[in-house]
Amino acid sequence: MPRNQEVIRQWRVLHALESSRHGVTITALAAELDVTTRTIRRDLAALQEAGFPLFDERDDEGRVSWRLDGHVLGGLETGFTLPELCALYLSRNLLEAVASTPFQRDLGLAFARLEKLLSPRMRQFLDELPAVLSAKPGPRARGGDTAPDAMAKLLDATLHRRVATMRYHSVSSGGVKDYELHPYRLEFAQGGLYLLAYVPAYKDVRTFAVDRIVSVSLEKQTFTPKQPLGKDVFANSLGVNTGPPAHVEVEFAPKVAPYVRARVWHTSQQMREHPDGTLRLSMEVCHDWALRSWILSWGPFARVVSPAGLAREVRADLQSASDRY
Repeated sequence: MPRNQEVIRQWRVLHALESSRHGVTITALAAELDVTTRTIRRDLAALQEAGFPLFDERDDEGRVSWRLDGHVLGGLETGFTLPELCALYLSRNLLEAVASTPFQRDLGLAFARLEKLLSPRMRQFLDELPAVLSAKPGPRARGGDTAPDAMAKLLDATLHRRVATMRYHSVSSGGVKDYELHPYRLEFAQGGLYLLAYVPAYKDVRTFAVDRIVSVSLEKQTFTPKQPLGKDVFANSLGVNTGPPAHVEVEFAPKVAPYVRARVWHTSQQMREHPDGTLRLSMEVCHDWALRSWILSWGPFARVVSPAGLAREVRADLQSASDRY
C-alpha cells in the first residue's frame, strides 16, 4: 500500500481514538476504516513506535479497547489535541502556498516552536504528513519586498485605528504618490496582500496592493471608521474588485461543460443544462477585468449571452488579441 495512504489512515486512527471517551476496539477501528484487524494492529504499533502515547485497557467483560493519552501536549498552551496538530501539519503545504513573503518567516518559526514539544520519532511521523497533501502556489505578487517594519506598521494601524501616511507606487498614474489614510484591513486575495483603507482626500475606501507600498509612517492621531466593511469585501468579483454586482450569463460548449460544472466559480452561480450538451452559467458579479479574463480563458468554448455590453467588450478583447498575431 502506498505510504501516503498509510499515513492518512494512521491519522484517522489517532482521530478516532482521541474522539472516543471510552476507547475503541481494534475490531471497531477496522470496520470504521474498512481494513483488516491485522492492518490496525500494525498501525497501532507504528504509532506507538513513533512516540504517540497509546495504551490498551481491558474492561470487566474482558473486552480490550485502545485509548490515546490526550495530555501528551500539556506544555502547549494553545491546547492542541494530537489529531488537531496532525491536521495542522497536513495543511502545512497549503499554508505555505498562500502565505505571502512577510509571513513566511513567522510561519516557519511557528512550526519550529511546535516541533520542540515533540519527540524526534513523533516529529518524523508528522513531517511526512505534508507530503500527502501538496499545493501548487498560484500567481503571486512578484518580489514581495515590502519591508517587515512596514508590514508591522500596517498591522498596528489596522488593529489600533491609527492614521497613517503612505508612499505608494501607483500603476494607473505611473508614478509615486503620497496618501494620508485610515487603514481598515489587510486582505489576502489572488496571490497577493491588499490594504483596504479609507482615503479622506477621496472620501472613499480604496484598495492598495501591499507589494507596491514604498513606505509607511504612523501618526499620533487615531480615526473612527466612516464606512463599514463587509466580511468579504471582494465577494462580488472573481478577482480583486469592490464594484457592484450585475447579472451575467455565459454559455459553454459541450467539450468544456464537465469542467465548468465541476467547480464553484462564484457563490451566486446557477447552471442550466441543454439537451445538446451546452451549459449556461449565470452569476451576479461585477463587470471587471477579472471576469473578462476568466471568460477569455475558455477560448472558443465560451460565449457571453448577456449583458450585451459585456459581450461587446469580450469581442473587442478577442479582436485586439487577434490583431497582435
